[in-house]
Amino acid sequence: GSPSSGINAEYGGGHAIPVQCDHGVDEEIHRLFDRIEKDHGKIDLLVNNAFKGVNTIGKNIPVPFWEQPIESWDDVIHVGLRCHFVASQRAAKMMVPQKDGLIVNVSSPGALFNFFTAPYGVGKAGLDKMSEMCGKELKKHNVTCVSLWPGLVQTEAIVAAKESFEKTEVSGVKIDVSKGETVEYAGRAIVGLMNDKNLKAKNGKTVGTADLGAEYGFKDADGRIHLSMRCVKAGVAMKFPWLAALIPSFIKVPWAWIVAMCHHYY
Repeated sequence: GSPSSGINAEYGGGHAIPVQCDHGVDEEIHRLFDRIEKDHGKIDLLVNNAFKGVNTIGKNIPVPFWEQPIESWDDVIHVGLRCHFVASQRAAKMMVPQKDGLIVNVSSPGALFNFFTAPYGVGKAGLDKMSEMCGKELKKHNVTCVSLWPGLVQTEAIVAAKESFEKTEVSGVKIDVSKGETVEYAGRAIVGLMNDKNLKAKNGKTVGTADLGAEYGFKDADGRIHLSMRCVKAGVAMKFPWLAALIPSFIKVPWAWIVAMCHHYY
């Protein structure tokens, strides 16, 4: 069958049109949007998720930033931040006249916490700021832009680099790839956003997949329920699983507290 037939069969319908695009080359991004505009005349949703830095990050997690190759910066910032700005510009040029649309920038809690490498944190923090500022400019045109924080995701690249990732710790906790979200979970979060009648209230904000799962009532593809990073239960479970079993999942730390604890502008 066609290249899209396998995608349709696996993910439950729709009409997928695979297009090869190197997001490290601006001209290829522009050609993709030229094609969308020519063939469809509009765009409802842009999900910026291209990322080149997984292998570089895996190799450099234990390496001080001054000893890392410059590729550790370029791989994350070029295809992971810059290319998202280029794509967002093109999408906005179509969404603004049509007075409708959603741009989702797939980011990470690494924007706030010290995850992996310095370039990784810089890239994700930049992406969240981009979502905030672009969202403010798009608001009057009825277009929404948000950052989405998945948890650890079981992508092919992450699973392939499982050994490297599980050798490190994040805030004193070892990474367990088996507990990560499936690649479909973020997709379900985005479907929830598209169907949210009050989506404008999230414009320019950063939202987590697990928080959206609780708000919209969806589970992961394998039936698991992921707890928000704000859940006291989830935090306690990292160190004391037996104690976490006694804590209700609805008890959450307010975002303002988390930001205050992590904020570095003072």
